[in-house]
Amino acid sequence: MASTADFKNGFVLEYNQNVFRIAEFQHVKPGKGGAFVRTKLKNVLTGAVIDKTFRAGEKVTEVRLEAKDAQFLYSDGEMFNFMDNQTFDQFALSASMVGDDAKYIKENDNVKILHREGAPFLIEMPTHVILQVTETEPGFKGDTAQGATKPATLETGLVVSVPLFIDAGDKLKVDTRTGEYIERS
Repeated sequence: MASTADFKNGFVLEYNQNVFRIAEFQHVKPGKGGAFVRTKLKNVLTGAVIDKTFRAGEKVTEVRLEAKDAQFLYSDGEMFNFMDNQTFDQFALSASMVGDDAKYIKENDNVKILHREGAPFLIEMPTHVILQVTETEPGFKGDTAQGATKPATLETGLVVSVPLFIDAGDKLKVDTRTGEYIERS
């Protein structure tokens, strides 16, 4: 059991017989009454987000997850196939379990797979990934207006807004938490 004092972004807990990950939390201590913790919980399996308020010090059931390194092999549309880097065993996760992280992984990428009770359960993405631009409008000399952006399609199909000087073939660092361009690499 864990208490609300243990909350942090990414903390995984069981609530109403579902597994949730804390997306955001805020400790609130009003002038009158007891302190409480306001949270946004994301259902790990469905992706649904709910708001839940806990009393300060309330006990919750923490879900223990074991992280293992794995390599993404390929996707057949419905299933994403991975290989454990230690045992070389192959396993598959459904598209719903991979969720939005599918936009950031490409074949042969290494990721952390979180296991619950010995079974693969969730992907833990790095905060930044390097992806190549496959398609974007060309930038023209003189297009240096401050803050101007254009859409760019990356090798995984993700579309991000990038500065005008970015061209097809450039490699970009992208934030996996927000889906935003960070820098050219």
